[in-house]
Amino acid sequence: MRPRIAVPHSSLTGQLATQLAAMLVAVTLLVAGLLAPTTAHAGTDVAPGGAATPTSVPAPASAPAAAPTARSVLLISVDGLSPAVVAQLGRKRTPALHRLMAQGTSTRNARTEVELTKTLPNHTSMVTGRRITAEQGGHGVWWNDDRRSPATVHKAAGHRVASVFTRVDGAGGSSAVFAGKTKFRLWNRTWGRSIDRFQVRADDARLARDVRRDLRRKNRTLRFWHIAAPDRTGHAKGFSSRAYRRAVRSTDALVGEVLRTIRTSPRLRGKVAVVLTSDHGADGGRRHSDETKLGNQQILFVAQGPGIATGADLYAINPGTVAGPGRRQPAYDADLPPVRNGDAANFVLDLLGLAPVPGSELNADQHLKWVRPAS
Repeated sequence: MRPRIAVPHSSLTGQLATQLAAMLVAVTLLVAGLLAPTTAHAGTDVAPGGAATPTSVPAPASAPAAAPTARSVLLISVDGLSPAVVAQLGRKRTPALHRLMAQGTSTRNARTEVELTKTLPNHTSMVTGRRITAEQGGHGVWWNDDRRSPATVHKAAGHRVASVFTRVDGAGGSSAVFAGKTKFRLWNRTWGRSIDRFQVRADDARLARDVRRDLRRKNRTLRFWHIAAPDRTGHAKGFSSRAYRRAVRSTDALVGEVLRTIRTSPRLRGKVAVVLTSDHGADGGRRHSDETKLGNQQILFVAQGPGIATGADLYAINPGTVAGPGRRQPAYDADLPPVRNGDAANFVLDLLGLAPVPGSELNADQHLKWVRPAS
C-alpha cells in the first residue's frame, strides 16, 4: 500500500504549512522530471540486404494522456479489401464505405507492413504498432494459420508484447474482439486477460449482429471487428471475379447496418469513432502473398466520428509527418512514411486519449492526426 500523506489543517502553524507546501512543490517537480517521456525518433538503419532495423526509442510505458476525442472506438478490418474495387463499384454499390470516407478522413493509398501481405501478421501489427520481424523489434508473427506453436505473440517475439487491449485494460477500459477466422485465437491466448469478450464466427452476417448487439448493450472502450468474406471469396473465386465484387458489396451492407446502429442510438451517436482499414489488398488471381505487388500492399485507411475532419485526405492534413507513397512500398526508415495499417494501434489510442502502446514503433509518437492543421 502506498503511504497516505495527511493534508495539514489550520491548526498547523503558518511556518509548518509553508515548509510543507514547498516540499510538495519540489516533489511534484522531481516526479514530473522523472516521468517526462523520451521523444521518439522515427529513424532506422538499413541492414545488409535492405532489412531495416529500428533505431527509434520505443514508445514510453507511460505518457501524458490527451483529452479523448471519442468515448469509444470501433476498429474494423475488412480482410482482403481492394481500394481499387471499392472505387470501381462506386458510391451507388458501396454506399456505406463511400459515406464513411465522405464523412471522415481517409486515404485509398495506405500500405501494409513491409515484410508480408498476409492476414495474421498484418492484423497483429494493427493491434501492437510493431513491424513483423522479431529480430528487428517486431512482434514475430510471420505465420498465417492456426498453429499453436509459438503459442502466443510473446513467444513469437521472444519477450512480452503489449497491445491496444493491454493499454485499454490498464486504463480501466473494456474491449471486445469479433473475428471471422479461428487463427485470431492467438490473440486470446496472448492477451485474453485484457479482452472482455472474444467472439469467433465464420458467418459474417451473424458476427455483424453480435457487434450491433454489443454496441447497444455494453459500454466498451474498444471493439475490434474483422470481416472475412472478401478474402475468403477472393481465394475461392479470384480477387478480380464477380463473386469477389459481390462479397465487397455484401460487406458494405454489413458495415452500413453497424454504422446505422451507431447513428440512430442516442447513447452512441457522437460518441463512437470508427476506424476502418485492411490487412492487405488484392492484385487479382487467388493469392495475395507476393508482398512486392502494389495491389497486395495498397489498402484503405478511414476514420470517422466525433472531432474527426470530414471529407479530408489523411496525407493532406498530415503534412511533414506522412507522405503518399505513389506506387511504392517505402521502407520503415523512410523520411516521410506512408500511412500503414500498423498505425491503427496508436491512432486508436490517441482518439481515446490514451498513451501509445509500450514498445511500439509505428505511429509511436502518435503523429497521425485526424483534424486539419491550423492555418
